[in-house]
Amino acid sequence: MSNGWDESASAWIADMGERGDYGREFVLDAPMMDRVRAKDFEVALDVGCGEGRFCRMMRACGIQTIGIDPTIALIEHARRRDPEGDYRVGQAETLDFPDQTFDLVVSYLTLIDIPDVAKAIAEMARVMRPGGTLLIANLGSFNTAAVNGGWTPGINGEQRFCIDDYLTERPEWVSWRGIRIQNWHRPLSRYMSLLLEQNLNLRHFSEPEPVGADAATAERYRRVPWFMMMEWEKPKA
Repeated sequence: MSNGWDESASAWIADMGERGDYGREFVLDAPMMDRVRAKDFEVALDVGCGEGRFCRMMRACGIQTIGIDPTIALIEHARRRDPEGDYRVGQAETLDFPDQTFDLVVSYLTLIDIPDVAKAIAEMARVMRPGGTLLIANLGSFNTAAVNGGWTPGINGEQRFCIDDYLTERPEWVSWRGIRIQNWHRPLSRYMSLLLEQNLNLRHFSEPEPVGADAATAERYRRVPWFMMMEWEKPKA
């Protein structure tokens, strides 16, 4: 069954542009790139690279980067936009790379798209070098547990963010600006348990807030834990 990405690829490319959507431009890009620049990474894998925007950002820092994504139209666009880059059609659950290939593996808002997240995380850990980093940005689990988009009038008419069925892992269809795709809700404990099972060490956890955006929109993003970032390290041999 389709997860909506093939049908939504053109709308996604138009929506992202070069600056990305609100969450990328004003919330996640800066802290994600701060983590990338903090170490001397040589070779990176972007799992679920989409149209290749974050790959281009890492390549601009001098990092040899490979981007993979299962949506052919997104990979074709990435290749057109960055002919010198390395973009491949591939699945997170079956990474076509030898063990210990990369010193940086990135999952930028992609864990929510992956049905077999346990297998995908195991594959990401497998292709990391000892001492390497897995850098994750994801929708917060309180966000993905939202009921009907989350915001609803409270008893006095004020807007409140409503969640339910938090502990049940499930796919949900989400739609905006011509895009309709399937995202997975999982409790935070699910992600944490899977990463710990790979014997990875947590080195950073944050819930970034908007910076540089208009005040009204930023306030909405501050009221709800919209995104989370994690950095995990693979133990050295």
